[in-house]
Amino acid sequence: MKIGVSTATYFSRMYTEEALVPIAKLGADTCEVFFASRCEYTQEFGETLIERLAEARQYSPLQVHSVHALTNQFEPELFSVNDRAYADALETFESVLKVGRQIGARHYTFHGATMLKKAVKYNFDFARISSRVDALIDMASRYGIDFCYENVHWTYFSTPQYFEKLKQLCPRLSCTLDIKQAMQSGIDYTEYLAVMKDRLSTVHLCDYTKDGKLAIPGRGNFDFVTFFKRLADCGYDGVCLMEVYAKDYKDDKDLEEAYAYLLDCLDRSK
Repeated sequence: MKIGVSTATYFSRMYTEEALVPIAKLGADTCEVFFASRCEYTQEFGETLIERLAEARQYSPLQVHSVHALTNQFEPELFSVNDRAYADALETFESVLKVGRQIGARHYTFHGATMLKKAVKYNFDFARISSRVDALIDMASRYGIDFCYENVHWTYFSTPQYFEKLKQLCPRLSCTLDIKQAMQSGIDYTEYLAVMKDRLSTVHLCDYTKDGKLAIPGRGNFDFVTFFKRLADCGYDGVCLMEVYAKDYKDDKDLEEAYAYLLDCLDRSK
């Protein structure tokens, strides 16, 4: 397994491209690029990222593992019944894929449709959802990118049962496990891992306390050593990305300590 860092860790502190050098300075050689604005879904911005990656590689051989877009800018409309909304969202999705290929990403982290109306009981039409997901997988594959559906507590994929059903209908579907999102769903991450393990392509790492407060790795109560052991037992040997929120750390020293802590936990898990 390899420990990387998502540029989302620096969201609101600096622009996406500016995060690449600090990630490399941590010692990470893999990252996820989190696009934070529509203006970043362009080939021109891809060139900017390539330039910053070259600068970052003075400090480590940094590669882009995956790309991730700001969900509510277009992803929910990929399931829209309105054909115009769907076509617009699909065009935007393809734009992100083009930039992903341009910067060497092999995976796309997907949130998808949201469940913003908490008082409403959602009944999923899996035949329709799986048809849309297969279309997204097809498009991503044309750009050499693996489509990875992530568990998020405020989206359709908030429970293991959702993915268990969907993967039966979409045999090429991969996934991303986010441990903080599992906690926020009120479900133990092992229940997600049980249904995701044979499709797992990416893992997002964040710590949290017993009362559910998010924290950078090493400042909460999450048992990363046991977690890495369980991933290995499932046969996972891929990338685990530190993805924390800017409000949960003070400065680069905090991130250095968190990254070193994850490396130590991974080493102790072997």
